[in-house]
Amino acid sequence: MEFLYLYLLLINAVGLGLMLIDKGRAVKNLWRIPEKTLLSLALLGGSLGVLLGMRLFRHKTKKPLFSIGVPVIFAIWAIFGIFLLFYARNV
Repeated sequence: MEFLYLYLLLINAVGLGLMLIDKGRAVKNLWRIPEKTLLSLALLGGSLGVLLGMRLFRHKTKKPLFSIGVPVIFAIWAIFGIFLLFYARNV
C-alpha cells in the first residue's frame, strides 16, 4: 500500500509540474507539451496534480476536455481510493 501512496504522490507532482511548464511555454509561445500527454498523466493517477495545475496556473480551463474530463477522472480516482481505504481496513 505504501508503494501506491508513493506512486500517487510522484505522479501528481509530475502532473502539477508539467502543467506549470506547459503554461510557461504557452506564455512564451514555445513548443508545448501535448494535451494527450497531460490527459494520459491524469488517467494514470495524476489527476489531482493536473487539476491543481489548471486552477493554480489558470491553464487549459477553457478546454472542455480538461475542464470536464480532468474532474471526472479525479472523481473516479477518488472513488477508487475510498474503496481501497475501506477494503484495506477489512482485510
